[in-house]
Amino acid sequence: MRKTSIYSRDVILVMAASFFFMFSTMFVTPLMNGYARNLGATASFAGIIVGIMSVASLFLRPVAGNLTDRYSKYGLSFLGGILIVIGVVGYAVTPNSELLLVFRLINGVGYVLDTVCMTTWLAALVPRQHVGEAMGFYGLMNALAMAIGPAISINIYQTVGYRHSMFLSALSALLMVIMIQFVQQKGMPVSHEKKKMQFKVIQKDAFPVAILITLFALPYFATQADIVTYVAQRRIDVAVGSFFLIYAVILLVLRIILKNLFDTVSFGWWLLASTIATAFYLLMLAIMHNNWQMALGAAGMAVGYGIIYSVLQSTALLLAPLSEQGLASSTFYLGMDIAMSLGPILGGVIDSTLPIRWYYPAMMGLVPIIIIVYVIYHRSLNGAIHNH
Repeated sequence: MRKTSIYSRDVILVMAASFFFMFSTMFVTPLMNGYARNLGATASFAGIIVGIMSVASLFLRPVAGNLTDRYSKYGLSFLGGILIVIGVVGYAVTPNSELLLVFRLINGVGYVLDTVCMTTWLAALVPRQHVGEAMGFYGLMNALAMAIGPAISINIYQTVGYRHSMFLSALSALLMVIMIQFVQQKGMPVSHEKKKMQFKVIQKDAFPVAILITLFALPYFATQADIVTYVAQRRIDVAVGSFFLIYAVILLVLRIILKNLFDTVSFGWWLLASTIATAFYLLMLAIMHNNWQMALGAAGMAVGYGIIYSVLQSTALLLAPLSEQGLASSTFYLGMDIAMSLGPILGGVIDSTLPIRWYYPAMMGLVPIIIIVYVIYHRSLNGAIHNH
């Protein structure tokens, strides 16, 4: 018996829109540091301009989560999209680095609104028992944007310069704004009791998910920041530029193969597979001497981080009541933001206090913590699928 497809017109439009806003953001990320310096910023001020988006995210996630549960997802996604367009056009026309910081903040506010809103909107458009599959494909759109965006921007800016290349990012954000106009279900809030609802920073049922995504994402973001210098310091002869490309391709294939399992396999099995894969990729990167070991490390990371990312995202939404889906989504992303901020810092601390060969073995210390958190919360986490 063939199961009915979850891919309605609305679902496809929201997924495509999520790709375009994510592409827009990922496109400008690798250019920001060089562009800020180009506009006359000092090295430290350029660093602030690059990092201000992550800092803004940390504070704005709960606000976005609360808003998403009270207002139309369409309205908030539209506002977020417009803010991204304003921010990116601002990058292209700004005369100095001080204004660049202001436009970066505007871009950041739009980005936070859209990440929380679009996830929640998409989850609301599919039946509850298919949230895992939907989040798997939503994650796939994000992973594609993260792989393609920086690759295209680095090639384009070398040809047309910083300012002109920014317009492609603005066009991508504009496409997102246009696409959501055609979505029929506007994602109205479940609860209309706006007066009774108080502001909450986190969704308590999704709290263990936030801890777990932080733990899984720390070595990922540390690797993203440091793998090039790690390879240089250890004098290893590998094609390090292909590491994240291999990761993205393997993740893409895995998400397509496993798509029907996201809604049926218990959380514990995903966690077990991803914890083993995390230990494996940390080991591979610790002993890496050739391209094969690097490729195995990238494959391990695709299972260890890429797969658990989607599983944790859907679990957060399934654990929370329907009236707090936005807050559950923002709680998940809050864990991500913490890892995004602390990952490179953790990497820097390990690098400056221990010999470089201990960089990845030291990160292995996160694996037992993941197991402890799971043991504490296993009952509720495993119940997420069975309750729907």
